[in-house]
Amino acid sequence: MNEKADGLTFLGTAGARVMVASQILASGGLWLDLGGTEILLDPGPGTLVQAVKRKLRASRLGAIILSHCHLDHSADVNIMIEAMTDGGLRRRGTLFAPSDALENDPIVLRYLRSYLGDIVVLEQGGSYQIGNVAFETPVRHRHPVETYGVVFRTPMHSISCIADTRFFEELGLHYQGDLLILNVVRLEPGGLYDHLSAPEAGRIIRELRPKAAILTHFGMTMWRAKPWEVAAKLSEETGVRVIAARDGMRFDLAELD
Repeated sequence: MNEKADGLTFLGTAGARVMVASQILASGGLWLDLGGTEILLDPGPGTLVQAVKRKLRASRLGAIILSHCHLDHSADVNIMIEAMTDGGLRRRGTLFAPSDALENDPIVLRYLRSYLGDIVVLEQGGSYQIGNVAFETPVRHRHPVETYGVVFRTPMHSISCIADTRFFEELGLHYQGDLLILNVVRLEPGGLYDHLSAPEAGRIIRELRPKAAILTHFGMTMWRAKPWEVAAKLSEETGVRVIAARDGMRFDLAELD
């Protein structure tokens, strides 16, 4: 039996360039502990520092997943590979990443690749396995680079993570699950970049009706609007428990039962 319940730790909740560059919020990505299988999703700037601060050990990671190559999702991937493999002394762990993060505009240093047990290229409709955790990348997102969200499945729970994307009609159809995590950069639709807004997140939550939804990856407009207040409003509008993630927040999946 595991000493602690399955859960997620938000190592950072910053999204978009200004928030990440200013570190108003941390930008460390998401650490999942599912049945003893530990997975790191999107190690942005500061992941190593945030992980050490939360007493999370990189040497316990089974895998690192990159949703896409933008620096707010990948800047610490190299140091986390080195930490996961004890500086290359233990060849272990798997890196999952889109092809353009490895080839077209590579952000993973080549000398570190031999430290890993395996490197797997993510594809639309792909299905993968890490220990006792299965996951899927159901659809390519509408974003300037190759980008995928992730649906994790364990014997007990399903966790759907919608990464950066412009809203499109069929988006929500791919992310059924007990827990829905959404990157919500903008308070209102529009803007120069392809990101979800709070009203669009609300529409997806209403469509999917998960047991709970967590908002994260906030841009400046969301931060100024106080994400916890936005989440409370969405809870009222959708009838679903909606939470605004905080830096260092741990969510125990037992709360879904």
